Amino acid sequence: MDIHVGNTDLYPAIEPFGRGMLPVDSGHSLYWEQSGNPDGVPVLFLHGGPGAGSSPVHRRFFDPDHYRIILFDQRGAGRSQPYAEITDNSTQHLVMDIEALRRSLGIERWMVFGGSWGATMALVYAIAHPDRCLALILRGVFLGRSQEIEWFLYGMRRVFPEAWEAFADYLPEDERGDLLAGYHRRLINPDPDVHGPAAGYWNRYESDCSTLRRKAPSTPSPPGAGSLSLARIEAHYFVNGCFFDDEYILENIEKLQPIPMLVVQGRYDMVCPPAAAHDLVRSLLHAKLVVVPDAGHSAMEPGIRGELVRAMDDFRR
Repeated sequence: MDIHVGNTDLYPAIEPFGRGMLPVDSGHSLYWEQSGNPDGVPVLFLHGGPGAGSSPVHRRFFDPDHYRIILFDQRGAGRSQPYAEITDNSTQHLVMDIEALRRSLGIERWMVFGGSWGATMALVYAIAHPDRCLALILRGVFLGRSQEIEWFLYGMRRVFPEAWEAFADYLPEDERGDLLAGYHRRLINPDPDVHGPAAGYWNRYESDCSTLRRKAPSTPSPPGAGSLSLARIEAHYFVNGCFFDDEYILENIEKLQPIPMLVVQGRYDMVCPPAAAHDLVRSLLHAKLVVVPDAGHSAMEPGIRGELVRAMDDFRR
């Protein structure tokens, strides 16, 4: 395990050389884009959430002269359609979508890069298709276990009591014994006057707990682009136990053994605490864990983003 702070920053902003919509099943259509070097080493960026969507800044972790950078928005997220849709939206569907995207782009093997839920998806995809993965680069590991969901809903109050109190107090007192059920019921309600405020409070809670150097508490995010998809889809996955058995990833860890892996983890990550990253890498021969001592969960904290850029630069060799 290495413990140090990265000293590199993001690459300059670039524009895609290709983009499109990939129809899959059940009416879902996925936004995808490519940037960087069309003949470079393919790298797939998997966004978090689930439901957060990709962003132009995500292209900037990668040297555009070396990498063929592929971003896509998972079902219901970002620019994918229909927006915030949870019908036929499961981990297994997302794995099939990744394979459909790989085939449509004519890629034989690629590197897979993901943080938080994106790390979960990278691991589940690699278990299903290890022969398609050149390497895994992960950040803020989330293994989808019930204990990690419980920590998100209740454990973070030990460190962020005021953020948790605002999150819990949005619900009526008689519903606070099961925060997930109370929020899920509102978030799947079709009425914007019901799901909009619930999404705002859910997202505010996660945002307020995601960085080490936290500013003043944020206000609930207004209904709009990105707000509903993150909260609704995240709650949908949590209610369904992420659609896999509690120890699925660790029980299938041998399938990851041949794949080079680097994990970047904030020491003070309260959303996805470091224990999950430790549990993942300790039995893998080709895995390296880099702990950033002055960072939380967000990929945009200086130490985290620096180590991610450094990792991708190192993989060029």
